[in-house]
Amino acid sequence: MALEDCRSYMLRCSRCSYCKWIPFDHMKSWRFSKGCPSIEYGKFQSYSAGGKLVVGLALLDGKIDYSDGLLDIVYKCQMDGLCEVSDKICRYDIEILQTLRELRFRLVEEGQILPEHLLLIDTLRKEDNMMFARKADRGRWAEGLAVKDITKEKAQVAFHAGCRYSYDVELQKVARTAVELLTGAGVDVGIMGKGESCCGGRAYDMGFKGEFTKFAENNIEAWKTAGVKTIVVSCSDCRYALSRLYPELGSQFEVLHTLEYLDRLIRQGKLNLTKSIPMKVTYHDPCHLGRMGEPYVPWHGREKKIFGQMVVHEPKKPRYNGAMGIYDAPRNLLKAIPGIELSEMERIREYAWCCGAGGGVLEAFPEFSASTAGERIEEAAATGAEAIVTACGWCERNFLDALRENPGDMKVYDIVELIQQAV
Repeated sequence: MALEDCRSYMLRCSRCSYCKWIPFDHMKSWRFSKGCPSIEYGKFQSYSAGGKLVVGLALLDGKIDYSDGLLDIVYKCQMDGLCEVSDKICRYDIEILQTLRELRFRLVEEGQILPEHLLLIDTLRKEDNMMFARKADRGRWAEGLAVKDITKEKAQVAFHAGCRYSYDVELQKVARTAVELLTGAGVDVGIMGKGESCCGGRAYDMGFKGEFTKFAENNIEAWKTAGVKTIVVSCSDCRYALSRLYPELGSQFEVLHTLEYLDRLIRQGKLNLTKSIPMKVTYHDPCHLGRMGEPYVPWHGREKKIFGQMVVHEPKKPRYNGAMGIYDAPRNLLKAIPGIELSEMERIREYAWCCGAGGGVLEAFPEFSASTAGERIEEAAATGAEAIVTACGWCERNFLDALRENPGDMKVYDIVELIQQAV
C-alpha cells in the first residue's frame, strides 16, 4: 500500500468531527468527552485526524510542500486510533490510521524526519532497542531468574520482555514478576535474554516501515528456530506488533499478553489469588491492547469504483472498530483479587483516553506527552481511586513521570504487581 492508495479515504472525510470526540452516547460529562489528544493540545483543525487527511491530500496533489509546520502536524500525534474507532460510527469506510501511517512512511522516505526520531532510530539500528541503551545489557533484567534460555533449550512458551521492560530499571520488576508467575503456575516458559531484539512496532508507528520489517522478519525466524508455539508479552505495544502486524509477514504464533495468559490460568485453576489487597483502583486501557488489540483478520482483495465515483472493496474488508480488544481479561483479574474495588473512569474500553507516550510523541514532544498523561490522571482521580492500574510499560512510565512533575496521592501499578501480591 502507498499514500496514493489512501486517496479515497482522504476524499471521503465529511468533516463530521467524530474523530475529535468519543461518541455522544458514551459521554458521561463534558469534562471527559474529548477523544483526540492532538487537537486538544494543538487547538487547530489541522491537528485532528480530519485535518491530517486534508494535509495528506494536499501534499499528494502538490498543493503544499514540506515545512516545519507540516511535520509538526503529522508527527504531533500518538497514533492511538481513537479517531478511527469514533469516526466509524459516522463513516465506517475510512481507514484513518492506515492513511496517517502511509503519510508518515512517505515523510520518512523523503527524509522529512524529526531529529529526535532519527536519533532513536539510529539507536535501534545499532543497538536493537528504542531506549538509547546498549544491546549488551538487554538480558540484565532477568539476572538470577530460574528460567530457560530458549536459544539453548526448548520451551513451549516464549516470554518477550520488550525494550521498556528490558532497560527501564524501575519497571524491570514487571517482566521478572510475569516470568515468576508463569513458572510458578507450571508453564514451560523461556526467554531469549541478551539475544532478544526490539519488536519494531514503535518504529512502524513513527514511519520507519523498513526498520520494522527487518526486525519483524528476524524475530519471526528466531522464534521458529527456537521452536516456540506461544509468545507472551507484558508490553501492549509488543502485543500489537506481534499479533496484528507480524501476521502480514507470515507469522503464525499464538500471541498473548501476560494478563490474558494469567486470566486463562485462573480459569483453569492453576493460579489462585487468596491474599487480600484492600485498595480502590481504576484501570487504564492501553491503546494497543484495547481498541488496537482486536484479532488480525487477513484480507486479500481489491478496490474498485462503481458508477465512476463510489469506491468499494471486493471482498468486503474487515472492519476494525475497537470493540473486540482485550478488555475483559484485565478486569477479570482485578475482580479476582480479594479486597480490590474497581472504579471505572468515564472513558474506557475502545474509547479510553491515551496515556500520551505513543507514536514517537514521548521522545519528540515531551510536554505534549506529559499533558496527555495529566489529563488521564485527572480522570482517574475523579473516580476516587487510590491507584491507576494498567498493562503497558509505556503507559506506566508516562504516568509515573507525569506524577513526578505534579505530585499527588495517586499510585501507579502494573496489573501483575497486584497479582503477585495476591498469590
